Amino acid sequence: MTTASPPSTAVPVHQKVAELAAATIVPLQQGYLADRSPAVAALARLRRGAGREAGELPDLWGLVDIGPLHTRTGESRALSERELTGAENALHAALTLWAFHQQSRGAPMHRRHTRDRPFGLGAAVRRLMPADDVDEPVRKRLVRAGAAPDLVTLTQRLRDIVALLRRDDVPLDYGLLAGQLYTWQWPDGPSAVRRSWGRSFHEQVRAAAASDENTTQDSHTDKDAS
Repeated sequence: MTTASPPSTAVPVHQKVAELAAATIVPLQQGYLADRSPAVAALARLRRGAGREAGELPDLWGLVDIGPLHTRTGESRALSERELTGAENALHAALTLWAFHQQSRGAPMHRRHTRDRPFGLGAAVRRLMPADDVDEPVRKRLVRAGAAPDLVTLTQRLRDIVALLRRDDVPLDYGLLAGQLYTWQWPDGPSAVRRSWGRSFHEQVRAAAASDENTTQDSHTDKDAS
């Protein structure tokens, strides 16, 4: 008697987009920080694409390998034209924002988000604020981005936020952001993304509180030991 293998689960498109963005950025980021000419040139090309439609600049054709979006694995299906267009738009926006963020920075500005070390957009914005207070002008930038009527406007408003992150060397998970920008383009997508940003904002508050608590405990332990 043979036992049937459980069916494989298709990877959601937004996750494919997030993984492809991260897989593209990580080696470029490593190369840029090591001052390797191909990576430095690639970032310059990506920055020129900021604010443009995906595919508008021939100079960017071939810079990002979108082959994985066309690859079928396991139970996955071929993406529709609308899904491909949305994925390409999200990748373009995330990569050009990262290139702007990384420019002239000596530390990695793309950092992977986890629950313990949140680097989502909300958490990044929270890091721009005092630990014990909310900077209303900065918070309103995030709210304004969340109220954007379309992806082009959203990208423009995110660029204003990224300029602040770049100024203060605050990293962001651009893979996560790319997946969110894909989701944004679908019905009910903006509300889902706004919820994610809100959770990320509060994750950073909790992470900072936990860090402060651990520091206090360590301090008391040191005093007791002495």
